[in-house]
Amino acid sequence: MDFRYADENDCALILAFIRRLAEYEKLSGEVVATEELLREWIFEKRTAEVLFALEEGREVGFALFFHNYSTFLGRGGIYLEDLFVLPEYRGRGHGKALLRQLARIAAQRGCVRLEWSCLDWNKPSIDFYLSVGARPMDEWTTYRVTGEQLKKLAE
Repeated sequence: MDFRYADENDCALILAFIRRLAEYEKLSGEVVATEELLREWIFEKRTAEVLFALEEGREVGFALFFHNYSTFLGRGGIYLEDLFVLPEYRGRGHGKALLRQLARIAAQRGCVRLEWSCLDWNKPSIDFYLSVGARPMDEWTTYRVTGEQLKKLAE
């Protein structure tokens, strides 16, 4: 399986994958990202990286990830924000290959973990993640502050 890292010229393609993922997750209305925002935050500010899975030279899947840090372990990890394979290419091993490649990247960079979140209703993805040895972190709850609450907290 072939992979390539996204570059600044891929912002439209990255956005297309994000929109397809949002459609799959029934969250299309929440996508406000633009090519310009992706360019700024991924390539100028370097807050994330994108890896494409290729089949016959065509981008058929993507993984958007960034580094996080464990204070208890004293080392970094990789957080997988998005993983998506185009529906017509599913079942060919691209999702597993992307996860394996991310695990290799984590190992090469000395990271101690690879983690991500999954929507509770997404049984096909949950089953897939369990099949590769991932385990849910049931004892942890994710909290989020956005929009007006974020502004209010910042005051």
